[in-house]
Amino acid sequence: MKVILKKQISDRVAKGHPWVYNNEINSVDKNAKAGDIVDVHNANGNFIGRGYNNPASQIQVRILTRDVNEQINDAFFYNKILACWNYRQKLGYVENCRLVFGEADGLPSLIIDKFNDYFVLQTMSLGMDLWKDAIVKALNKIFNPKGIYERNDVPVRELEGMEQKKGFLSEPFPTEIVINENGLKFYVDVDKGQKTGYFLDQQDNRREIKNIVKGADVLEAFSYTGTFSMHAAHYGAKKVLGLDISDFAIETAKRNAALNGFSDICDFQSINAFDALKQWSKEDKKWDVVMIDPPAFTKSRASIDKAITGYKEINLRAMKLVKKGGFLVTASCTNLVGPDLFLDIVKMAAKDAKKQIRQVCFRTQAADHPIVWNMENTNYLKFLIVEVS
Repeated sequence: MKVILKKQISDRVAKGHPWVYNNEINSVDKNAKAGDIVDVHNANGNFIGRGYNNPASQIQVRILTRDVNEQINDAFFYNKILACWNYRQKLGYVENCRLVFGEADGLPSLIIDKFNDYFVLQTMSLGMDLWKDAIVKALNKIFNPKGIYERNDVPVRELEGMEQKKGFLSEPFPTEIVINENGLKFYVDVDKGQKTGYFLDQQDNRREIKNIVKGADVLEAFSYTGTFSMHAAHYGAKKVLGLDISDFAIETAKRNAALNGFSDICDFQSINAFDALKQWSKEDKKWDVVMIDPPAFTKSRASIDKAITGYKEINLRAMKLVKKGGFLVTASCTNLVGPDLFLDIVKMAAKDAKKQIRQVCFRTQAADHPIVWNMENTNYLKFLIVEVS
């Protein structure tokens, strides 16, 4: 079955991006149903790629292969997932990692996180969801895992005409597991935790605070389960305070502190971090190191101006809490705010706070979340450490 593209469209698809929007399509085989595999051709009839079709989605076709001879079947998914695993091992990610990062691994809208011998997956489009059995079969064959869980309780599935759901794709197992990271242990609840249960994308960045937290009083806002706080204690912080609005996150953070023997160093409070930072800046409270990793302020370009205002304000408040010569650790997880814009926002915040900042490091997500050039959506995490004076 064929999909023929219009003549006047961007060269994004030809350059390698796997998304074909419905307004870029001239014609579709009348027999092509939602979820069917289709061949994409340009207006001249040349083969561009093969992928799955969903006329109910704004992204009507997601391309899986550019090889005209490669068929989409169970063997295809086995080979792709095995290649993902081989790549992670080359980079040194052998215990916990994002095994499959969607478009960046040639498997659009598929996320698989590996926690020890347990796997959590998300199939966020209809075409990928129909291959879930093949994906599970491949995981079983490659890893012989102790358990597989799906976290498809994400609203984006509804845009594809699917329901939200979560549950076991293997024999049931205790959904709270313990993982190792940088010499520390953390509880991961693959059923109740955010996203797939844990934010693996910051695992390399958490090591970057090693030198700046020694002997320091540290504040972590939006701490979730306290991973940065625990690293701060591990690297020699004198005292750490973590804030999060979620009672579940705070209780887990306290348990993580006990698990690692840091209950006397780390304190966690269930509080609205936005309000706390605003109030404490008025009270002129100060810390040696302030770390913030707020939730995404926008999920659409329509509200990007509000997001810029929000990021600027939260960074300004955080800077005001940093002692002269101390450090701000700040991050943003939305790909709609690109690296240059993020740095501009922090610069504006520093100007308004009347602070001088000096960059220590600027990084992106861990390498098991690969960034593919020409695919802007794969470059989403910004992580910055600056000295504030």
